[in-house]
Amino acid sequence: MALRRTWAVALFGVDGVLVEIEADVRKGGLPSLQLLGLPDTALQESKNRVRAAIQNCREDWPASCVTLALSPAALPKAGTSYDLALACAVLAGAELVPPHRLAGTVLFGELALDGRIRPVRGLLPALLAARKENMRRAVVPAECLGEALLVDGIEVLGATHLRDVVAWLRELGDLARHPPPVDELPVEDAPDLADVLGQPEARWALEVAAAGGHHLLMIGPPGTGKTMLAKRLCGLLPDLSGTEALEVTAIRSVAGDLSGSASLVRTPPFVAPHASLSVPALIGGGTGLARPGAVSRAHRGVLLLDEACELGPKRLEALRTALEEGEIRLARRDGTLRYPARFQLVLATNPCPCAPARELDCQCPPQVRRRYLGKLSGPLLDRVDLRVRMRPITAMTVHSGVEPESTAVVRERVAQARASARERWSEHGWQTNTEVPGPVLRREFALPHEVTGLLDRGLEVGAITARGADRCLRVAWTLADLDGKERPDAEHVAAALEFRDRRAA
Repeated sequence: MALRRTWAVALFGVDGVLVEIEADVRKGGLPSLQLLGLPDTALQESKNRVRAAIQNCREDWPASCVTLALSPAALPKAGTSYDLALACAVLAGAELVPPHRLAGTVLFGELALDGRIRPVRGLLPALLAARKENMRRAVVPAECLGEALLVDGIEVLGATHLRDVVAWLRELGDLARHPPPVDELPVEDAPDLADVLGQPEARWALEVAAAGGHHLLMIGPPGTGKTMLAKRLCGLLPDLSGTEALEVTAIRSVAGDLSGSASLVRTPPFVAPHASLSVPALIGGGTGLARPGAVSRAHRGVLLLDEACELGPKRLEALRTALEEGEIRLARRDGTLRYPARFQLVLATNPCPCAPARELDCQCPPQVRRRYLGKLSGPLLDRVDLRVRMRPITAMTVHSGVEPESTAVVRERVAQARASARERWSEHGWQTNTEVPGPVLRREFALPHEVTGLLDRGLEVGAITARGADRCLRVAWTLADLDGKERPDAEHVAAALEFRDRRAA
C-alpha cells in the first residue's frame, strides 16, 4: 500500500486548472473511502462508480482505508470527468498497477459500472490547460479522440474500457491513437444572397456589417426578408483563423455540441434562439458553475435575435456588457467564469404589435408603437452601428433585368475591405474596424475637422452620444475600405451618421 497520484483538469468556463489527485491507501482500520477537495454531487457519487467499475473489471478493491484528495483543495470540482483518474489513483495506491506511466499523464473519462469509459464535455479546453502545464500525455475516451487530437504538443491516447487502461499501465497492451471511423454528415450549402428580393438598402447595410464587423438592426413588416438577410450574413464573413477556430471549437466542447468526428470549426457560427429563451440561456447560467449561453455559442459569428421587441427589456439589456467588452463574466456561488462573446448582433423586429403587410393598414395608436419599439432601449441602440428600414415587397419579379448579386460577389468585396482594415490595424492586433477603441480613432487616426464636422454638430445638438460618434467613425472607416479609399471623407461620415439616424416610423 502506498501514496500515489494522478492528474485531471477542472474547467471554469473555457479556462482549465490542473488538479492533482492523491490516493492514500493504508492498511489497518475499517475499510472506508473518503473523497476530499470540494467535490460536487456528481463527483461525490463517483466513489460508487469507481468501486463498481474496478470490481467489475475483476480487480481487487483494497480492503483498507482509502483517502482521495483533489488539490487545489479550495477549488470547487464538478462533473464526472475525474472518474478514470480516481480509479487509476486507487489501483496505483493499492499497488495493483505500476505508477511510472501515470507520471506526466492526465486522465479524462466517466466510468460506467461495468468499466466502460464514457465521453465527457469540455475535453478540448481541458487538454489546452494540460498542455500549458507541461503534461506530456493524455488518456481520453475513445469516442472523444477526434476532438482531443485537435490539440498538438501533447500525446493523446484513447480508451474504451478501464481494462484497456489497466493493461496499458501494466505494459500489456496499447491504447488507440486514431479515432474510430464515423459517418460524415453532409455539408449543407449556405443560403445565397441572390435569393433575397429587393431591399437594396438592407443588402448594402448587410455588406457594411460584414466588412466591418458591425451590429445591425432591421425594422420592417413581416415577410420583407429580415430573417433571410440575417441568415446570409455568415456567408459573407471570412473563414475563421486558426486561433479563432480553436476558441469557437472549445466553446462547443464545453457546451457538448461536438460530434464524434470532431474537427476545428472553420466557419463563423450562426445562432438564432427563440424569443422565449431565458436570461441564463442567452448569456449563460445554470446551477453551480454556469454553462455558456447563446452569446458565447455565437462567438466569432452571428447572433440573430428575431422578433427582438418580444424578448423584453430584461433579456435585451443583458446584452450590453457583451456588446461592449466581447466577453461574459458570470459570478456564481462557486466562482466567476469567463466566456468569450465577441459576436455580431443582428436585431430584427416588426414596427408595431399588429404588423400588417402595409403600414397604411396599421391599427396601433402612436403610443402603442412607441411603447413597442421602446423595448429597444437607448443604451442598447447606442451600441448598434447600423439601422435600416425594410420596405414591403411590391413585385415577385425583377423588372430592371438585373439579377441580385450573389453571396460570392459580395463576399469578395467584403474580403478586400477586411484585408485593408487588417493591414491598417496589424501593428495593434485588431482584425476589424469595430474592434478599434474610440480614443485611437480620435488621436492616432484623427480625421480633419471638415470631415468630422457633421459629427461635431450632432454632438453639439445632442443627436448622438460620444459612444455613438465613435461608432460612426468605425462605420466611416468601413465605408472607406469598401470604396478602396485610404481614409474616410465627409461623405463616408455622413453615410455612417445616416445609418444611425434612421427611425422606425
